[in-house]
Amino acid sequence: MDSGAADKVMLGLKLPTDPRWVALVESNISEVLTDHAWCEQKAASNAISTIVRYPELTDLVEALTLIAQEEMEHFGMVVEKIKARGWTLGHERKDPYIHDLAAFIKKGGSREEQLVDRLLLAAMIEARSCERFRMLSERIEDPDLQTFYHELMVSEAQHYTTFIGFARQYGGRVDVDGRWKAFLAHEAEVIQRYGKKETMHG
Repeated sequence: MDSGAADKVMLGLKLPTDPRWVALVESNISEVLTDHAWCEQKAASNAISTIVRYPELTDLVEALTLIAQEEMEHFGMVVEKIKARGWTLGHERKDPYIHDLAAFIKKGGSREEQLVDRLLLAAMIEARSCERFRMLSERIEDPDLQTFYHELMVSEAQHYTTFIGFARQYGGRVDVDGRWKAFLAHEAEVIQRYGKKETMHG
């Protein structure tokens, strides 16, 4: 998937990131890279926990196994970027954006509804991450990070497509597309509070 295809994936997001966020990133790259590394670790953990909850869905298990492996590979790649710059990986950061996104998830509900919401949450995180990676690949002045984030943007777009696809496949009686539209509206409200800190979602 090239950047043009990735851009099409992003059309669902209602509110773009303020370009001034890139200047915040450039003001504290060591902090952003540490935050980014832990985002990758959390994405891998989320894929694994979904496997644990839905082991009977063999094709989902196989796809999420690959995603978990890729996310941990990305974690390692970010750590290498940190080391190459003479820094060390900092402690895990909290991610208030994810916390606020998760407020949309219904409590209880059927097993199908729980799976759909879990997959849509993962898809939303991938979509916003992809959008921010694209912005970094186009606007950050560091040539090494431009290339790095372009490559990761492509991967995040593929993960987004996977999560959306499985939500539709296993949604059953759930109106997945309607639920996704409502989630996009929620994310637009959430993201207005972010883009003001030198973190990947902050």
